[in-house]
Parts: sequence; structure tokens; C-alpha cells
Amino acid sequence: MGAPVCGALVCFVLLLARAAAETAPEEPTLPSADVASDGDGNGAGASAGKAAGAGAVGGGIVSNSVLVSLLDSRYTEMAELVEKALLLQTLEDAVAKHNVTILAPRNEALERDIDQEFKRFLLEPRNLNSLQSLLLFHVLPARIPSGSWPAATHLTLSGEEVELGAADDGGMRVAHAAVSRPDAVVRPDGVIHGIERLLVPRSVQDEFNRRRSLADISAMPPTAAPEVDPRTDRLKKPALPGDSPVLPISDAIVPDPSLAQASEPSDHYDGDSQVKDFIQTLLRYGGYNELADILVNLTSLATELAQLVSEGYALTVLAPNDEAMASLTADQLSEPGSPENILYYHMIPEYQTEESMYNAVRRFGKVRYDTLRLPHKVVAREADGSVKFGHGEGSAYLFDPDIFADGRISVQGIDAVLFPPVETKTKPATARVRTAPAITGAGKIKHRRGADDAELGERIIQHLAACAAMRIAV
Repeated sequence: MGAPVCGALVCFVLLLARAAAETAPEEPTLPSADVASDGDGNGAGASAGKAAGAGAVGGGIVSNSVLVSLLDSRYTEMAELVEKALLLQTLEDAVAKHNVTILAPRNEALERDIDQEFKRFLLEPRNLNSLQSLLLFHVLPARIPSGSWPAATHLTLSGEEVELGAADDGGMRVAHAAVSRPDAVVRPDGVIHGIERLLVPRSVQDEFNRRRSLADISAMPPTAAPEVDPRTDRLKKPALPGDSPVLPISDAIVPDPSLAQASEPSDHYDGDSQVKDFIQTLLRYGGYNELADILVNLTSLATELAQLVSEGYALTVLAPNDEAMASLTADQLSEPGSPENILYYHMIPEYQTEESMYNAVRRFGKVRYDTLRLPHKVVAREADGSVKFGHGEGSAYLFDPDIFADGRISVQGIDAVLFPPVETKTKPATARVRTAPAITGAGKIKHRRGADDAELGERIIQHLAACAAMRIAV
């Protein structure tokens, strides 16, 4: 009796195990890392691999994951935004915990149909959280194929709910967007549905409206450049439309010299902070480390510039990049005061931007700017749609405009080191000066004119003697 009873118990256990396997939920199970693979990369059992084709294996993503399919799908714009928003690790963790459903807008919805101002808002680095919330609003923490599409609200990975339902034409709908391509990608750990438009959660929309309202409030209306009245040497006040400019009465009254007016305190500029900011900007911008090193370590120019700015001076720095600074020889930098003189020639004691210099050279052809290396000036002219400084082979193009511009200091990147033109000194043409012959006591002074007269007299006497001889002969 014992043997038949044991056999019946074994059969009963096997039947229970088979029934449990057939009625198990659709939630995928993570395959073990030591599963043997066949030639196609599947598990040892093909049916077991399909049933348990989960997302993460040992912290990674398998080749048939829905995330890999998203990166290789036609929804390239959304895949690019996911990478820019640094969400790959977040989605990998979500796939490792549960299945996902991705609602992918078509590329046209993210390129042409989206408001460009809203797109710029999303791509700004300071709005990274808003971009992440927007993308996670398109991911549901469950695998919902088209056959199981519910008519209810569903929680998204962003923490906000989205409404799912049926469209008027019988199709699928997500909020106000129609599902144009249901089951576009179906994988064991998730599914991708293509939708017609971008879904914007309430939190992101509110943040965008708040930023835009603050920008409108803080924006200053454009004003014309100030004009100086030549009669009073004072700034002209903008006249109201329809009013004729009237000279104030106080300007027509001669002030009493006995009444001393208190001088107004002048504006103080923190030159140290401003110079430090523009040097740090050079380092963060990249490609101008050599110039920053010379300003700080090799010379004391940083301190001198800070003093100038503190006193109210403006400054424009023509900054050669590292490649240009590398062309300098050791002899050019080893001479006493050579680094200072080189950099002084690249500093213009006025505030100029790329736009102002380009407009100047377009209008006047050539513009000569004063430099801190007196009395040398740097010549600028228009070339190839940009500003070109210097002469001949020693010229440099402005190719990194407005690296730093705070209204007091302007830094413009150039691609060569500038040197003042070499002045060739020529001797002035002078008339040849004849020197009188030296007079010595041994020699006798000969008068040239007297000698000529004596010779002429002798010739006349000889001629008369010849004529007299002819008469005698006759």
C-alpha cells in the first residue's frame, strides 16, 4: 500500500505545480545571471526566456528591453530628450522593479507643433527638473497593451495622474491626445504607444507661466541712447510726445559762487570681483587657460585691471586662445616686461562688444582703437563677416564673441597674438655739403678766376701778334 500512496502524492504535487504555473500573473520575473544562452542570445529554454524577458539583469538592460527599443525606434526626438534629461538610469531602475508603458509623442509634435518658447524653457539647464517631470509624465509604471486599455486615470512616474480612455472614433486616448500607433513596440518588460501630441503636466505648465510672468515684469523697455545737450553739457531729458524741449530755468540762472553745492557720491565698482569673474569665465569657457595663467601668476595685471575698474574705467580684452599663446617663443616671454607689453596691446580702454565693433568697421572701414600700450593702437576692419585685427600675417579674427560682457569688462576671443607694427626708421634725405679745402702754410693759394684771366690775355696777345705778322708779309 505504501508505494501506490507515494505515487499518488507525487502526481498530486506535480499537478498543483503545473496549475500554479498556468495561472501565474503576467508580471515578469528577473532571469538569473547564470542562465545558459544559445547561439541567438536567448536563454536555455526559449519559452522560459520569452515568459521571463525582464528588464534588468545584474543592474543592466537586456537587448530586448523596451528602453533599448525606445532608443532605436522612430521616436528619436523623445529618445534624445530622455538622454538630455539624464533619465536613463531612472527608467532602468523603473524597469527593474516593474513593467512600464511609454507614451511616445511623434517627432513632429516635438519639432514643429510645440511652442518654441516653451521648448527653449525646457532645454535651459536650470529647468532640468521641469524637463524630467514632463518626460516621466509620459511613462506609466505598468504594462498596458492596447487589449487591456482601461477607461480610468492612471498614475505616472512623475507622481501626477493622467486620464486614459476611448476616443470618439473608437480608438485609444490619453488625456486630450489620440493614440495614433497603439502597440508600436511590444516587449516583455513594457510597451510603447505612439501619441499625436505632447502631454504637459500641470506642474510644468504652472512653472513655465511663472517664469514667463517674471520675465515680463523684470524686462526693461528699450530706451534710446542718452544725448548730451551742447549748451549745458548735461544729459538731455527725453521730451514727451508733442512737447518742445525747453531749457530748465535753473540752467539759465548764473549760480552764486558763494553757494557751494555738496558733491554727490560717485558709484563704486568692485573691480576685484569683476576681474575675478571674467578670469573664472575664461577658465570655464575653455581654451583660454594660458591667458588666465599669465594674468594671475606670471604678471600682476589682474590687480592693475581691478584697480582700473574700481576707479570707473571700462575695458575690452582681446583674448588670444591657447593655440595662439602656444606660438609665442621663450625669447618673446623671457624679456623683462615682455608679457605685460604683449597683454597691454590686447586691452582697449573702452567698452566694446562684438556687435558694436562689427557695426563700426562696417560703417567706417577701418577703426583704430587705443590700447594700454601707449602710444600704439590696434587697427580693426571687416573681413569675412567678422572683425579682423592687426596687419598682414600678424592679424587675428574675432571668433569667440562676448565671452564675458557685464557692461564694464568685455572679453572677445581672437585666434592669434597681436603685435604692434614695426616702425622702420629711415634717415632724412639731406643735401650734400661740400667742405672747404684745408689751408696749410706750405702751399700757395691759387685763385681759379685769376688764372683764367691770365690765360685769356696770353691768347689775345698771341692772336694780335699773328695778325701783325700777316700784314707785314703782305
